Amino acid sequence: MIGKSAAKVAVVGAGPGGLAAAMLLAAEGYEVEVYEKQEVVGGRSGELRLGEYRFDRGATFLMMPHLLEELFASAGRSLHSYVSLQELDPLYSLHFGDTVFRPSTNQDQTAEEIERLFPGNGAGYRRFMADEDDKFGRVMPLLQRPFQSPRDYVKKDVLHALPKLHATDTVYNRLSRYFDDERLRYAFTFQAKYLGMSPWECPGTFTILSYLEHRYGLYHPIGGINRVLQAMGEVIKEHGGRIHTSCGVERILVKNGHAAGLLLENGERVDADYIVIGADFGSAMTRLFEPGVLKRYTPAKLERKRYSCSTAMLYLGVDGAVDLGHHSVHFAEDYRRNVDEITRLGTLSEDPSIYVHNPSVIDPTLAPAGKSSLYVLMPVPNLQAGIDWNKESAIVEEEMMERLESIPQLRGLSSRVEESQFFSPLDWQNKLDVYNGATFNLAHNLGQMMYLRPHNTFQEVRGIWLVGGGTHPGSGLPTIFESAKISARLLQEHDRAARSKAAVQTGVAGTGAAL
Repeated sequence: MIGKSAAKVAVVGAGPGGLAAAMLLAAEGYEVEVYEKQEVVGGRSGELRLGEYRFDRGATFLMMPHLLEELFASAGRSLHSYVSLQELDPLYSLHFGDTVFRPSTNQDQTAEEIERLFPGNGAGYRRFMADEDDKFGRVMPLLQRPFQSPRDYVKKDVLHALPKLHATDTVYNRLSRYFDDERLRYAFTFQAKYLGMSPWECPGTFTILSYLEHRYGLYHPIGGINRVLQAMGEVIKEHGGRIHTSCGVERILVKNGHAAGLLLENGERVDADYIVIGADFGSAMTRLFEPGVLKRYTPAKLERKRYSCSTAMLYLGVDGAVDLGHHSVHFAEDYRRNVDEITRLGTLSEDPSIYVHNPSVIDPTLAPAGKSSLYVLMPVPNLQAGIDWNKESAIVEEEMMERLESIPQLRGLSSRVEESQFFSPLDWQNKLDVYNGATFNLAHNLGQMMYLRPHNTFQEVRGIWLVGGGTHPGSGLPTIFESAKISARLLQEHDRAARSKAAVQTGVAGTGAAL
C-alpha cells in the first residue's frame, strides 16, 4: 500500500489559493515550502496597517463558510479554533438616492421589504430564490472538479446542469425575468462586479452569486478576512510546512519539460518535486518562466485574453464612529452608463458607484477605541484602458473623497481622517503583481470558463498545478478555495501513481537481481 508522500512541494505565492493548497498538502505529509514576495501572507487579500488602523487589502466578507469549514477539516483542524465569524444582518445596505434596500437571509422579511420599496416584486424574488436553488444544486458539482479535457463536457453532471446554466444569456437579462424595477435588478446583478464584469455581459450562470448571498449569508471574521489567511498559515506550520515571506520567486526552473525547482530573487536555488503556482496568473506566466518555455501563454496571447475591471481604493483611519452599516453600496445615478464606462469604454466615470466597508461597526479590533477603519472601493477600468494613473491618482482620490462627502452619513468626513492611503490599478500591478491591475483576474466570459479556463494541472510544464482566481473554477474566495482542493487532489493522485509505478519497477528490478 502506498502511504503518505515525503515529496517536496514548493508553493509560489501565499494568497488564498496557495495557502489553502499548502495547508491540504502539508496535512497529507508533503514537505511544503511557501514563498511569498510580500511581507505578509494573503496576497491581494492580506492585511494593511496604517498607524494604529488595520484593513483588509482586498476581500471583505466570507460567503458559504461551510466550504471553509470543510477545508480546515480536511487538514485535521477546526476553523472555529482559529477564527471567530460573525454573521451580518442585514447583508448590506444598497443606496439608490433616497431609497435604501437592506436585504437579509430571512426570505419572508426580505420579500416584505421588497414589497414595501418596490411594490409587486415580492413574488418575483421568491421565484428567483426557488429557481436558483435548483440551479445551484446542479452547478456546484461543476465547481468542485477539474475540466481538463473536452470529454469533461459530456459527463453526467454537465448534462444535468446544462438546462439551468444559462451560459448564453446574461445576468441582467436573467434578473429582468423576475423584477420590473430597475433598482431591484441592480440589487441582484451588481454581484457581477465580484467577477470584475458587467451584468449586461456576464454569463447568466452567475446569477447564483446574489442567490448565494441571500441563501447562505455573509460573514465577517473578527480581525478581517486576512485573519482567515493567517490561520491557514498557522495550520501549515503546525503540519511542518514553512512559509517564507519577503522572499520572491525569480524563476521556475524547468528541465526536460518538467519543473525542477525555483530560483529565488535572493539568488538561492530551491529543489522541489512538484510546484503549485498561487501567484496572479498573468504575472506568473509573463515573469516566472524563461522566454520560449511557454507556448500557450506567450505575452502576445496573454494580452489578447479578457481581464476583469480594476479598483481604485481608499483606506481611511477615521476619528469617531461612522454611521453606516458594515457594507454599503452607493449606486451611480446612471448605473448602466457607469458600468459601460468601466468595462467597455475604458474611461473614468463622472458619476461613479462606490462601495464602503465599515467593519469597525461590529469589530473593535481594527481601530483604536472610538475610531473607525473605513475601506472605500470604486470600480475602474483595468490598465488596458491606457489611463495615466501617475497623473490621475491624485484627482481620483480627491473625487472619491468628494463622493463620500456627498453621502449624508459621511458629511464632514475629510476633517476626521487621521490615516489615509490611496491605491490605484497601477499600484495593484506594481506593488502586488496583479497583471493589468485586473483585481478580479481573468474575466469569466464563455471563452474563459471551465475547460477554456487555464487548467488546474498546468498544460505547459509537467509537475506544476495552478490555484487561484486565474484557473478553474474562477475568482472569488469560495471558488479559489475550491481550486486549491481540486489541484491538491490532482497533485496527490499524480504522486501516488508515480510512486506506485516506481514501486513496481523497483520490485521487478529486485526480482531480476535475486534470480
